[in-house]
Amino acid sequence: MKFSEMPYERPDLEAVKAQLSGFTARLKAAESYEQAKAVFLEEDEVSRQLDTLSNLAMIRNSIDTRDEFYDGEMNFWNAAIPELQECEQAWNIAMLESPFRKDFEAEYGSLMFINTEIALKTFSPEIVPQLQQENDLTQAHQKLIASAKVPFEGKTYTLSQMGPFQNDPDDARRLAAWKAVGQWFKDNQPELDRIYDELTHLRDEMGRKLGYEGYTTLGYYRMGRNCYTKEDVEKFRAAVVEYLVPLADRIYRAQAERIGVEYPLSYADAALKFRSGNPKPQGTPDDIVAQGRKFYDELSPETSEFFQTMLNNQLMDLLSTEGKAGGGYCTGIAGYKVPFIFANFNGTQGDIEVITHEAGHAFAYWMNRDRVPTGYIWPGMEACEVHSMSMEFMAWPWTEGFFGPDTRKYLYSHLAGALTFIPYGTLVDHFQHEVYANPDMTPAQRHAVWKQLQGVYMPWMRLDGGIPFFADGEAWQRQSHIYGMPFYYIDYCLAQTVALEFWALLQKDRKEAWEKYMAYTCQGGSRTFTDLLKHAGLDTPFDEACLRGVCETASAWLDGFDLSGIE
Repeated sequence: MKFSEMPYERPDLEAVKAQLSGFTARLKAAESYEQAKAVFLEEDEVSRQLDTLSNLAMIRNSIDTRDEFYDGEMNFWNAAIPELQECEQAWNIAMLESPFRKDFEAEYGSLMFINTEIALKTFSPEIVPQLQQENDLTQAHQKLIASAKVPFEGKTYTLSQMGPFQNDPDDARRLAAWKAVGQWFKDNQPELDRIYDELTHLRDEMGRKLGYEGYTTLGYYRMGRNCYTKEDVEKFRAAVVEYLVPLADRIYRAQAERIGVEYPLSYADAALKFRSGNPKPQGTPDDIVAQGRKFYDELSPETSEFFQTMLNNQLMDLLSTEGKAGGGYCTGIAGYKVPFIFANFNGTQGDIEVITHEAGHAFAYWMNRDRVPTGYIWPGMEACEVHSMSMEFMAWPWTEGFFGPDTRKYLYSHLAGALTFIPYGTLVDHFQHEVYANPDMTPAQRHAVWKQLQGVYMPWMRLDGGIPFFADGEAWQRQSHIYGMPFYYIDYCLAQTVALEFWALLQKDRKEAWEKYMAYTCQGGSRTFTDLLKHAGLDTPFDEACLRGVCETASAWLDGFDLSGIE
């Protein structure tokens, strides 16, 4: 079924709650595993349908945040989901206490019970009002970002549409674009500060109501972390500072020399990878999608079937338009067993990474769409990001079809960007740990913390007022994950490390790399992150040797890459 034809109707919340409560009662009353399993499958199907409706509303709202109907539906779901969590909690307790738990584990594995135990630590009816307020605030933030109109050169643009100007090879134009974007954030900073301050205190309040020291422990539970701890993340951050920051610093020093600017770099200069301009995709958005089809057709029979389904059923919304939410994502429409890709094409190399990155998520969903329970379709967030970031590297042999004469530029900047991203992502994570450890910081104090940590993780960035907002310790406010998905960002860094493992393997044996990718991906969410890696024959990023090894391999590749003739 095409996305436009998928029907949406607001469910009767009270009827749904009664139905879910009925499932819990029937589970408790089950006299055999067969009876318990039948109820379990019914509950899973109803949850799948509810997830379908809420995701349809979310997708259509993000496609046009000005649409009054779906704006109203998002208000409904913002209030309804916390109420439904109460029913979900009762069901989870009944599952954990079921006399047939061992039978369920024998058929479906123990991970769903491990994840259920974690989920129970994230909710109490006492925090429903705070959850509803949190949903409203994150929606308000999304609408604010989507409403941005940046005046530039006599016209107005969305933040996504400003991307090409921020990468322009003309120094004056590029700097003006960065200043224009920074000015929009400056003009809206009181509202951005207010939203984040309220979110921080709300989350801290929820953590304390649930018996934690504040939000951090709750945040880890909400991310579903089931195989590593805050201490493991701290060790990873230390390894990033030891191995990756020096390599990234070398990359940026070489960039400064290549484009003829001073080191450390301004935000505007850091955005320009080559004096002749950053790699640009060739052709129209339709051409990009056509090359994406060629890539997936030739990569494997499974990817070919997957991408054809995406095209035939309108399961991608790619162009940047007025009123559209920023960024990009992939989600699942469980009732139809299909993924959906949302993006904002703007004529930069990021457009190609949508076709590879977000489609990597979508392919993983496609390969696991029939899993039961539904919770086994996706693994944890860090594991999901391996699917997407690794797929970007799988596309390298098809790069010329995407970039034409800019192919060498792209290969170099893609690998360099993967390496330099990790310190930035680690900075985002460290910043959030500081925020939630000190929730009463003022906005000015939060900006100061970001500025101080930026000096540790990104010493190549100039810390002065040359570009207001970006150089004043406030640039974190453009990172929407900090507002809407606290503690998510380290997942990208862990996954990028694993993706670099795949990249290193691709340099030696493409067949083996694809076989390991499929071995990893086809496990869905049936195992923890570290076990998924183990069963696919991959190293864990929590092993210091893993990060050190990929840094050594990538450094040698970059040093030996031929950039001759490229200005």
